[in-house]
Amino acid sequence: MMAEGSPFASLGDLELVLPKCEKGIGKVILKPDSADLIDGVTVTPYPLWPDDRGYFLEVVRVGQGPSGHFPVESTQVSAALSYPGTIKAFHYHLHQTDFWVPTLGMFQVVLVDLRKGSRTFGLRNTLYVGALRPWQIIIPPGVGHGYKVVGEQAAMLVYVTSRLYNPKDEGRIAYNDPNIQYDWETQHK
Repeated sequence: MMAEGSPFASLGDLELVLPKCEKGIGKVILKPDSADLIDGVTVTPYPLWPDDRGYFLEVVRVGQGPSGHFPVESTQVSAALSYPGTIKAFHYHLHQTDFWVPTLGMFQVVLVDLRKGSRTFGLRNTLYVGALRPWQIIIPPGVGHGYKVVGEQAAMLVYVTSRLYNPKDEGRIAYNDPNIQYDWETQHK
């Protein structure tokens, strides 16, 4: 467990500090251009083309769209299938930018700004995204992120990263960290 307020990772001007948050889920983001989004996080709706066979969605066009600035030589595309109720949180990067595209099921995505000196330091965002809200999310370095699969079906997250996987670039914080105090329980019972 890390102590609140003390730096736990840094790289040049990027210094990460564990904030002391109130218990809860932070700001729920209901529209892609919300003024409550953490600095550097962007949300873009993506089109689905459904028909009687299922649906089609375009994940990424190299060199275009929200991840268009990712270097071709180091961009990696991966996918994770998670079962209902699964929580994967929290992790962060010092270099890597993540581009998340939920393609199946529903996610409760959680973001927390760990960047000391950021205008939104300590802010938490909750986004409900997936089949019912097809949004893509750019997550910059220094923003802690994780998710819980909500609903009764498995969920698939396709993620595009600006760098090839490097375990030295990734840090982890427990999902139940007493400083972040994220409330993973169902909110609307």
